[in-house]
Amino acid sequence: MSEASVVVALERALRLSQQLAQLADAGDAVAAVALDAERRLLLRAARTATGSPAAAERALLAQIAALNDCALGRLEHRLRIKARELDIAKTGRLAVAAYAATG
Repeated sequence: MSEASVVVALERALRLSQQLAQLADAGDAVAAVALDAERRLLLRAARTATGSPAAAERALLAQIAALNDCALGRLEHRLRIKARELDIAKTGRLAVAAYAATG
């Protein structure tokens, strides 16, 4: 893979990272995982194509990493919200069961 094609692959991976961040914000983890698999193939191909990345490639990789961190943070936040909602529902079920037992 030439340096130009590495840049093209990284630019495509950057676009996928932007889409992935949007999906993470919307809470669509299934679609995000599918995009991540496609992005991972591009990144793996770019990594094996050249030795040390040029400045342009490093800049693209930095943007991809920042978007990845953002997407992971959004998904983790949604996971914590869901866990809290499950805890609240469990507490409610226990309260109903306790109330029903006293009736």
